[in-house]
Parts: sequence; C-alpha cells; structure tokens
Amino acid sequence: MQRLRYLSSIISDVGDIFVYIAPSCCVPLLVALLYAEWNLLLPMAAVPAVFFAAGMLMRALPRNERGTRLSTAFCSVALFWFLCAMVSSIPFMLGLHMSFSDALFEGMAGWTGTAFTMMQSLETAPHAILFWRSYMQWIGGIGIIAFAIALGSSTGLSRSKIFRTESRDEAFMPTVRNTGRALFRIYALLTFIAVGVILFTGLSLWESLNLALTTISTGGFSLHDEGILFYNSTSLELLLIPIMIVGALPFKLYYLVLENRRWSLFGDDQIKLFALILAFGVAVLTYDLVFFGNLPVVPAVKQSLFMTVSALTTTGYQITGLHSWAEVTLLFLTLITFIGGAAGSCAGGIKLNRVSLAAHALVWWFQRLYISGKVLVPFRIEGRIIPKAIAELETAKNMLVIILSVLTVFVASLAILQFHLTTFTITEIVFTIVSAFSTCGINSGYVSADMPVISKWIFIVTMWIGRLEVIPVVMLLMALFRGEE
Repeated sequence: MQRLRYLSSIISDVGDIFVYIAPSCCVPLLVALLYAEWNLLLPMAAVPAVFFAAGMLMRALPRNERGTRLSTAFCSVALFWFLCAMVSSIPFMLGLHMSFSDALFEGMAGWTGTAFTMMQSLETAPHAILFWRSYMQWIGGIGIIAFAIALGSSTGLSRSKIFRTESRDEAFMPTVRNTGRALFRIYALLTFIAVGVILFTGLSLWESLNLALTTISTGGFSLHDEGILFYNSTSLELLLIPIMIVGALPFKLYYLVLENRRWSLFGDDQIKLFALILAFGVAVLTYDLVFFGNLPVVPAVKQSLFMTVSALTTTGYQITGLHSWAEVTLLFLTLITFIGGAAGSCAGGIKLNRVSLAAHALVWWFQRLYISGKVLVPFRIEGRIIPKAIAELETAKNMLVIILSVLTVFVASLAILQFHLTTFTITEIVFTIVSAFSTCGINSGYVSADMPVISKWIFIVTMWIGRLEVIPVVMLLMALFRGEE
C-alpha cells in the first residue's frame, strides 16, 4: 500500500509537468499549416492533446503528504523523460508509419539530444516532422524540466530539487523559477544569434533555423541523410564549431557576463579543462590521421578539429566516416565523447566538473597518504577550501556516478555483442554505445533502421540513462521494486 501511494505521488508530479509542457508542443502545428501539410495536422496535434489529457488524469492521483523528498524528484523526472519520448513518438507512427520501436527511438534521440536516427529518408520527410525533430532537441537541450519551470510549472515537488535532477547547477538567482527563466532567455538569445551566423553562409532561413536549433542544443539532428556533408561547405563547418562550443559551456557563466558581474568565462575550471582536452584531442587526432590514416596535414587538422569539438560537445555532427580510422584513434575519440561538456550546459557525457573533481580528489588522496597523519591536508577546488567530511561525501558521490556510467556502457556493449552477431568490431560497438550514453550520436555505422529490434531498445534505454546521468533511473527502479523507504 505504501508503495502504491509513493508511485501515485510520482505519477501525479509527472502529470503536472505534462500539463505545462503541452502548449509548447503546439509550435510544430504552425509549420504543418505553413507548408500546407494537412495530413500531419492530426499526428502533430495528438502530441499536445495527449500530454494535456494524460497530465490532467495523472495529476488527479493522490500525492504523498509526508513532504517532498529528493528521491521523489529523481523518480518523477526519470519517468517523465521516458513517457515524454513515448508521447513524442506519435507523429512518427501516424505521419510516417514507423514501427513503435523506431518511433520511440526517434523520440528518445530527439529529447535527449542524440544525433542517431531511425528515419530512412530525411530528404522526402515532411517539414512538420523535420521541425518536430529539431524542436525536441532544442527543448531537450536546455532540459524539459528547466523549460517547464521557466513556463511557471509548479509541481508538488520542490523546484530546487526537481531542477537538480536534470544535472543543472544550483540556482544562481534568488528563486529556481527566476533561474529557469534566465536560462531560457539566454538560450533563446544564443539561438537567435546562431540563426544569424548560419544565414551568413547562404543557407535559407528554414535550413538555418533548424541547424541553429540542433547545434546550440548540441543535438546533432540534420535535415539531410548526409548530415553536414550535404552542404559541402567548409565555411559552414567552421562556423558551426563555435556554436557547438557555446552550447557545451555553463550557461551560468553567460548570465554572469551579461550581468557585468565579472568576466568569468576563463576563470572557470570546467572551461580550462575543456580547452585543455580540446587542444590535446586535436593534436592527437591530427597525428593519428596523418600517420595512421595517411591524410595530408590540412585535411587532417580540419577533420580532427571538427570531430573533436563534435565529440567533446556531444553534438554528433560528422564530416567523415569512422571505418577508415585506426582503432586507437577511435578509442581516443571514445574517451573524449564519454567525458562530454560542462555541467549546466546542453552537452552530455559524464561532464567536465566530474572529471575535474575526480582529478582534485586523486591528488588530495595521494597527498594524505604520503604526508604525516598529523598534518591536515585541505581539499581545494576553484579557490575554495572544502571541509573534509563534505569533500569525502562529494567525491564518493562523484565516483559513484562515474563507476555506474562505466558499468552501464559495459553492460550495454555486452548486450549488443551477445544478442547480435555483427561484423562491426568491439571498438566500434563500444564507441557507438558511449556515443548513445553521452547523447552524442556520432555513428560508427552500426546504428541504422536495419539493426535488430533488441539493439534498438538497448540504445533507447542507454540514451535515457545517459541523459539523466544514471542516478534518477536507478532511483526509479528502486521505487518500482521496493517502494519508498
């Protein structure tokens, strides 16, 4: 009985978010009207209708009266993201007659900002469907919950707790609602600038808008089967690089800069680490492509720069196939993809703040081992001294997420190899799983509409777990099998 009450409270909170997100899902309807795609009006209208109707029914369920708990927020957000992908699959099933597995894959890839797709012909796809894909990635990039909070959503949960479950930083304004609104204003401004920048390359407004939505969100969806290569434009590729980087850096820093508080972009540990990994990644990939891939230096530098940025920001754009790459090069790109971008950004991966904290913790632990036990060794990070008890707790939580992330990748890779006899190498399979977990979408060639259904579901679950950084999904599974404790 207690478990049912707990699950009822979780579902009720999901219903609140459904109701608030429903009106924003009407936007693709305007595209269907603009391009006179009358056959898509019903499939596109079904999404906000189902969100609203289901949300009203779900929010009517009784809530837990014992107060808000962080575990409830984790469970609600994990359930919401999966159900959101399910509802968002409706246009693909009704409009394109895709199977449920393919449509759910597309919906999950859209909301999580992963560049993988099950659509076999983007060139002939309706405008409304193409925009729906871009729009999902744009809202999913900032976080659906953060977007709902910006709209004014008020669930039975504490906003600060539910805000944290999408891997956002703590609120940098007096209230979480104001933080959500500030994030959205900055996001909209950056998107507007990105559209203008892409227009300079000569692309149409339609192409520029969709590219801007999927680039600033580090999503990676394209309007064409060939992706970015369709445009055959070096200038476009070079202009997309800074847009991808902007989407993968902490939005909090943009707010501080805009408020003229301080020029803090280059004082942040995550940005320093981002620059270090980017420079090292470009150097290593260039070396590998020249000496292992026999590429001339200039094309090698171009490929390595674009692919390193695409992997580190987890955008997922590709300007080359990976079959010709040496395995060591692909393994190095796997590591970059697994790390991902900054916390508080649109990027996926385990995040730069975790890598930074793990490095600081490692140094701290070794210092404590080799220095006299009578000497107190302070834990310093970003110029602050953290008390020992807090430092140990935070580093333990940090390492738990990293270990669970590695375990998820291992289990998913093992499952693919177990259930699908394929000609792809283990390195290519592991890379593709990491790409899904980090919500990147750079494809070794394995992901396609022709792969087995079991493989599609493994990728769906991997994208879901990776976008929420493991813990919320674990909490949801514990709630389903054990209830509240």
